[in-house]
This record gives sequence, structure tokens and C-alpha cells, in this order.
Amino acid sequence: MIMNESKKAEGLKDYVTTGDGVRIAYRIEGSAEKPVLLLANSIATSMDMWAGQIAELTPHFRVLRYDYRGHGDSDTVDGPYSFDRLGRDVIELLDALQLERVHVLGLSLGGVIAQWLGIYAPERVDRLILSNTSSYLGPADQWEGLIAGVQEPGKLPEFADRFIRNWFPADMLASANPIVGAFREMVLATRPQGIAGSWAAIRDMDMRRTTALIDRPTLVIAGQYDTVTLPEHGELLATTIPGAKLLVLPAVHLPNVELEAEFLQAVIAFLQGE
Repeated sequence: MIMNESKKAEGLKDYVTTGDGVRIAYRIEGSAEKPVLLLANSIATSMDMWAGQIAELTPHFRVLRYDYRGHGDSDTVDGPYSFDRLGRDVIELLDALQLERVHVLGLSLGGVIAQWLGIYAPERVDRLILSNTSSYLGPADQWEGLIAGVQEPGKLPEFADRFIRNWFPADMLASANPIVGAFREMVLATRPQGIAGSWAAIRDMDMRRTTALIDRPTLVIAGQYDTVTLPEHGELLATTIPGAKLLVLPAVHLPNVELEAEFLQAVIAFLQGE
């Protein structure tokens, strides 16, 4: 069931249920007269990863964000996930909201889901932004230890510290930065199975050739100091996707937080066709 339009317009969280019985949490904010922008976030975060950017985006777009299965307020499913299933979660969400075509901005894991949409459901995508992401993060066997380790009892705080070190620059880590603290709490609130299932999808992913099929206008954003999805991963995407633009920002893994003004300026300008 979906909330009535008045409640959705207020940005309250609601849920849709997928064909395989998983309840997916979402929030939609902004005028129904604006083009819709779907936001897809990093692994081990919730839709709140974008909270700081909503006020700047809603004057231009109707913003739709959601929690992946195993994340935030969405249901958790046992076993490995796949990008086919994660992508179809988005399609079912759009269908439930009767949204035929949207802009898509995906960061990290969200960027891989965005790639899937551009390849397998291009008719649902207007413009595409792939931020701090990759079409391949192999070899596959490097993920096995992480998948097993995060599910060990009591290990999540250790993994939260690892995520935080990979996401933020040294100056933000050196202080008691409330933004960093909020992101660590997001990781700790994520079910280990959600992280492990998503890592399994990354383990099995290789879209290095199929991204050439993306025919939507695409902007690739890379972080100059990103050690998770390296700048060359963004460069490969930009050279593989026909006509894609590349922007390298002097950031680590979360330019929407670290360089918010520059990130939003680039995002809004591209989505408005400038």
C-alpha cells in the first residue's frame, strides 16, 4: 500500500512491497510539477545519506530516495543479492509510484544500480549520474573474507570504522565531526546481512563491457583521492559509455558531503541540460 499524495508530498517515509515479498522504504519530496530525481546511496547507509542535499535539490526536482533491501527501514533478506534484483527493486518502486521516467543519481553501490538501470531499463531513465562508482571491483575472491567477516557476531563496529576511514578525508576524521558520527551510526544501524548480501552482488558484478550499451546522457563523477572506487574506475566508465562526461573532484568517496556545493552545482547543471 502507498500513502496518499498529501502525505507523500510532505516527505514522510512509506513502503512498497516487491514481487518477492520485500518491503522497501522510500521517501519522496518536492513539487509534483518538477522532474523526478531518484537518489541511490552507498552501501551500509540509508536514504539519510542524502539528507544534507535535499533542501538544495527540491527547488529543482521532485526527489525520490529509498533504502536498499537489508538497509535502513527496508526488509532484510538472507543470502546473496544480485544487481538484477537490486535493479528490479527500483523498477518496482517506480511502477508503484506510477513514474515512467526519472533522472538517476547513484553513488558507490548506488552508482552500480544506476548502471544496471541504464543498461537494462533505459526507457525508465532520463539523465544518469554515476558518482564514485565502478563497473568492476574484482577479483571475486577478495570479497569472500569480507562477506563472512561482517556477519561474525560483534564485528560490525570494526567494519564501521573501516567504512568511515575509506569515506572521509583526514581533516574530517581528526575532529569530532558530527557528519562523520552520523554516518558511522548509519553503518551501525545496517544489518550485517544487508552489507554481506550487497557485497555478494559486487563480487559477482562485471559490467565493463555492457556499460557501452548505455545510451542516456551520462555524467561520471570521480574522487581524486578515492581509495574505494579509484579515479581510473570513473575514467573507464566515462570512456566506455558513449558521450559520457567526466568530472574529477578533489574528494575521497562521498563528494556530496565533502564538497557539497561543487557536487550539487555539477549535478543540477547536468540534469538541467547545461
